[in-house]
Amino acid sequence: MHLICEEGWEEHGGKSYKFLTSKASWEDSRSFCRDLGGDLVKIDSREEQEFLLERIKSKINDDEHVFWIGLTDSETEGTWLWVDGSPLDESFWIGGEPNNGVGLFGLRENCVALKRLELQSWNDQPCSSPARRICEISL
Repeated sequence: MHLICEEGWEEHGGKSYKFLTSKASWEDSRSFCRDLGGDLVKIDSREEQEFLLERIKSKINDDEHVFWIGLTDSETEGTWLWVDGSPLDESFWIGGEPNNGVGLFGLRENCVALKRLELQSWNDQPCSSPARRICEISL
């Protein structure tokens, strides 16, 4: 049986992705992805990270390329878990990140976004800050 992505989704490596340019908090973004039958993206490899960055570059024509991914340490500070409960294995942090820096209004940085259009692009930031999102469904 061969499954294909629904319209508006892009297939790659046995997964289907939807890039959403409207902005929302991490929790609202996750709820939206779950309502679509998926979740925020879980990045399992360098190859997947590179694919996502290339797709973002092809879709976004402005400097607003911050996208939520499905990684958080909101349960235990410093213990990064994917939305499926699995621990972080391979990572692509920007140098000096994660730093749990105190963000806007003194909020801790417990959620992760792709923030740069380069391999080392992950940044922890407050979960309530608005960002675009990438939803994922396994095929």
